[in-house]
Amino acid sequence: MSQQGFDIGHWSGGLAEWTDGDTAYLSVAFTWRLNDAYQRACWYKAAGYKVRAGGPGIFTRKHFLADVAEIGGSIPDAVVHHNPMATFASRGCPVGCWFCIVPKLEGKTFTLIPDFPVRPVLCDNNLSALPADFQDHVIGRYRAAGVPLMDANSGFEPRTFDDEVFARWSTINVGPWRFAYDDQAERPFVERVMHMLRDVPSRKKRVYVLVGNEPMAACIERVREVIAWGGEPHVQPYMKLNALERKPHVRFDWSEQSLRDLARWSNRYLYKYTDFEGYQRSAKTSRSGERSADLFDQVPA
Repeated sequence: MSQQGFDIGHWSGGLAEWTDGDTAYLSVAFTWRLNDAYQRACWYKAAGYKVRAGGPGIFTRKHFLADVAEIGGSIPDAVVHHNPMATFASRGCPVGCWFCIVPKLEGKTFTLIPDFPVRPVLCDNNLSALPADFQDHVIGRYRAAGVPLMDANSGFEPRTFDDEVFARWSTINVGPWRFAYDDQAERPFVERVMHMLRDVPSRKKRVYVLVGNEPMAACIERVREVIAWGGEPHVQPYMKLNALERKPHVRFDWSEQSLRDLARWSNRYLYKYTDFEGYQRSAKTSRSGERSADLFDQVPA
């Protein structure tokens, strides 16, 4: 499908705000934006607005804004305030990863949104695990609207990604194929998917690699495997779901600095020029001038 006239928009950085009449709304994607949200809530309240606050960042610290805002409730399509090009066709995920807020916030069964607004960035948590007929429905709406899928933002689940899923989504996906490689137990599934995608350019095989949840050697091995299989790893250091600072949570034989170093080495594509052991912390960008990904680049749920 043609990408002409479409783009992937820009994310709000984890805190979106807007007004409607006499009410101000705050949508907090990450807990480390709660202090900022509190200040904005105070500002709106002083200006005479009623304030409502919600989002994943509120979920684990429900009382953080309770004295300055009404907490909770549902605002359909709130994601559009985080990125005007983003949408959801479903909520929830059946996998139930211990480090993920989605099953706790949205449940382990899917809530389908058949009449979702069609936009180029699709943020569903687990596209390949959706019922096959609903996957076809989503794809059909994109085709009917003439909108390309430029970013399946949270991606596909390696365990449920098969030839049928690949063929189905290939009809509209013009962006990268995104997967997660969260621990060593996922190795055979990720390797199988990477073999399926062997003819896809490496820049279109983006693998989210969670690090810090296992010892250093195991995490570095997963990053290197993604590279060896012809993909591009995007390293995401493990953070607690209720973290008030944008810092990784240190476990095992990691340090905060080593987590940051691995993320920068990977996300700035420095692995194309040097092994991790030869990484120099002073290197700010890749030598090729390619895009530089944020250390904790995450997607609002």
